[in-house]
Amino acid sequence: MVIAAIIKTVSPGPAFFKQERVGHRRARFLCWKFRTMRVGADTGVHQQHLRELVQSDAPMTKKDATGDGRLIPCGAMLRATGLDELPQLLNVWRGEMSLVGPRPCTPCEEENYRPWQFARFDTLPGLTGHWQVSGKNQTTFTEMVTLDILYAHSKSPWLDLKIMAETGSVLISQARECLGRNRVPAMYPAH
Repeated sequence: MVIAAIIKTVSPGPAFFKQERVGHRRARFLCWKFRTMRVGADTGVHQQHLRELVQSDAPMTKKDATGDGRLIPCGAMLRATGLDELPQLLNVWRGEMSLVGPRPCTPCEEENYRPWQFARFDTLPGLTGHWQVSGKNQTTFTEMVTLDILYAHSKSPWLDLKIMAETGSVLISQARECLGRNRVPAMYPAH
């Protein structure tokens, strides 16, 4: 409720955002998030960025890592802390997602997959996963898919607990990076 109220205060429009995603066995579902972008933001920018990452196999840096004018105030911090994904607990409750698994991709991303990469859909997508705690934005698309397939074929309660335990420190690190990028210079010079 607090996050929704903050979003409504800093940006006109709904507090929630839903988007079609690809899940287990390539089934489509509506994935819920707190809205972190301005209403009417151009999604084609993100789709093009993702297409370039998939084809170039460069590190999976997020579009907002270098600043993204489409974000609402506090949007970058919501993303860095993972708080924007809390509404996906509804998707977990509905059986469309799990707490741990590959991140659910968009249909646009799926269109660029090679046949071997569809093994990524052999398990439910998750709020956190092997990729998120294994370097995330420093890994390439191929490395991400490989980590997801490895998880899908070797998942266990112990591995899930390990990934969930590591997620907290990863989120703290991402929040620190976000604060470092968004630090406002001092208004008065030091004496």
